[in-house]
Amino acid sequence: MELIALPGEMRAASRRARAGGRRIGLVPTMGYLHDGHLSLVRRARELADFVVVSIFVNPTQFGPGEDLDRYPRDLDRDQDLCLAAGVDAVFVPESASIYPDGADTFVVPGAVAEPLCGASRPGHFRGVATVVTQLFHIVEPDVAVFGQKDYQQLQVIRRMVRDLHLAVEIVGEPTVREPDGLALSSRNAYLSPEERGRALALSQALDEASARVAAGEDRAAEVARRARRLLEEAGVRVDYAEVRHPETLEPVDRVSPRAVLALAGFVGNTRLIDNRVLVVPGAGGQRENTR
Repeated sequence: MELIALPGEMRAASRRARAGGRRIGLVPTMGYLHDGHLSLVRRARELADFVVVSIFVNPTQFGPGEDLDRYPRDLDRDQDLCLAAGVDAVFVPESASIYPDGADTFVVPGAVAEPLCGASRPGHFRGVATVVTQLFHIVEPDVAVFGQKDYQQLQVIRRMVRDLHLAVEIVGEPTVREPDGLALSSRNAYLSPEERGRALALSQALDEASARVAAGEDRAAEVARRARRLLEEAGVRVDYAEVRHPETLEPVDRVSPRAVLALAGFVGNTRLIDNRVLVVPGAGGQRENTR
């Protein structure tokens, strides 16, 4: 496994692999890897012959007062996990390599980036779109794999790739959860035992929403209202609990035929997100992120 820090060296490694007839797969991460990340690596290994994991805590997607400085980091552990998972190259650039002195060019996504996390974290998706575009140009992947836990991010990237005609296939993989339902997240490391118990309210609210829709409830406002109430009862400070169109993220009146319930809230000082694609009985729909 190669450990690569410089963009030029990363591009050269990818081009050598492609010249040898290998298909390039990329899993972009901010490190502090967990089983959710490793599920993306396994999927990339199924889809590609040369798998790259990028580890970069991207400063431009953090706002003032957010957790950039304390975001969990453990590069040695991440390298060991990547080696065990069969990763071919780990790309760990310095911030100065991604954002050279005086850099002021950004990719600004459109309407799909405006609601939900886009409203709560102004500029967040500008930072995401910019760094992902840079990674695509540096690694030159044929396929990139992202987790559906960051549902809005996945839709932003899909739209960006479509609109800018980027030559990379985007694959979304289901959310990986603890046995009790908590979605895996690097930020779970911030939670105290008591806070972790309260954090389960997010997945429990999604489970109840799925059950209510399966029983015939398709009023989006009612589904969202009940989810918000469950979070508040558990002591979660709700950022948003909304039912949206699964691709455009525009508001919807009805779940039918399907919609995404997106949740974000603070457990103590830790902001967590989760989501579920809800499908009315008999309507069919995309692969649901409940794993």
